[in-house]
Amino acid sequence: MFALRFAIPLVLAASVAFAQRTDVNYDESKVPKYVLPDPLVLNNGKRVGDARTWTNTRRPEILELFRSNVFGRIPGRPQGMTFELAEINQQTLGGSAIRKQVVVYFSKQKDGPKMEILLYVPAGARKPVPVFLGLNFTGNHSANADPGIRLGDLWQREPVNKKQAKQRATDASRGAAASRWQIEKILERGYGVATIYYGDIEPDFDGGMPYGVRPLFAKPGETRAADAWAAIGAWAWGLSRAMDYLETDKNVDARRVVLMGHSRLGKTALWAGAEEPRFAIVISNDSGEGGAALARRRFGERVKNLNTSFPHWFADNYWKFNDREDDLPIDAHMLIALIAPRPVYVASAQEDQWADPKGEFLAASAAGGVYKLLGKQGLETDQMPAIHQPIMNTVGYHIRAGKHDVTAYDWDRFLDFADKHFGRPR
Repeated sequence: MFALRFAIPLVLAASVAFAQRTDVNYDESKVPKYVLPDPLVLNNGKRVGDARTWTNTRRPEILELFRSNVFGRIPGRPQGMTFELAEINQQTLGGSAIRKQVVVYFSKQKDGPKMEILLYVPAGARKPVPVFLGLNFTGNHSANADPGIRLGDLWQREPVNKKQAKQRATDASRGAAASRWQIEKILERGYGVATIYYGDIEPDFDGGMPYGVRPLFAKPGETRAADAWAAIGAWAWGLSRAMDYLETDKNVDARRVVLMGHSRLGKTALWAGAEEPRFAIVISNDSGEGGAALARRRFGERVKNLNTSFPHWFADNYWKFNDREDDLPIDAHMLIALIAPRPVYVASAQEDQWADPKGEFLAASAAGGVYKLLGKQGLETDQMPAIHQPIMNTVGYHIRAGKHDVTAYDWDRFLDFADKHFGRPR
């Protein structure tokens, strides 16, 4: 099976995924009966009755189950990693912000893998500010039309040979994804925002591993293990390295960093938040299967769709659960519970049925038992709220009108959630 996993080319995978969508379930009456594994029952069958047992025993058990079966194993900070302040502007965006652009070199070799952090903080802040951190799909320059953002290299498919190659970003694409970042809105609320092009860490195509960070940790002649980290693990690892930098920046309150991810990067944010306790709040937006949605519901995208369409995202062991979701020793509610007792927010979109909004809500709800054990409030309901009726406890959730995207409405709620738990920045 694993030999086949490496033989599927990206074009074939995409066509297979399209064909599979014809039999995808979007009918609630066809959701099968299922039983979720209990996050508060140990592997030996005993029940978790106190916070110490959760922290010292059950949480590590669940983390290990996700590492071995879904996301793989993430290494630590590499030796020789350095930060270089490539640019600073004390008065940008009409004087409302300080802009910094920081290159993170992952090894001593400056021509090796590196990523660039774009960071804005409010210009008038009298003390270090909380910061929203997230990866982007289309380059830092696409997050805002600011002409001072450095243009980088993007991984794009060449039109003739259809192969992925690095191409220099152009001025024409500046601000193309600005609606997904709402940088001015974030700054007005007193927060900073930092973003990184995810392709800097690892390109998003099957066969992209040699061009990312994972080879830094490969041993000569080593055979890839079935529980080895894959692209989502690499992107999550990169977010921890961004956190390493933010802890050194005098303008940033590194104790109050909010991690936000959308779609596949929402899956990444949940896994990064589970592995990295330094993220104070974790937000998953439209993350769906492999993220916040319950796999056992078999609604919308399923495990098999993920593995055949995107064979480079997850550990090879995840393939064992194609069409066998009930055999998973975990589910999305346990991924969300790994973030406890820190605040976590799950956001859905009404028209994004592929991501199973109800499954995202039910997973957030089912994580509540762990939060209650730790003295925090979960969603406190198993009844899905109406459109634009957010729930904001230690676990938060909303579903909005519209499609698979990040919108101004989403950002308003994310900022409200951060205000609730941090207090409004001054």
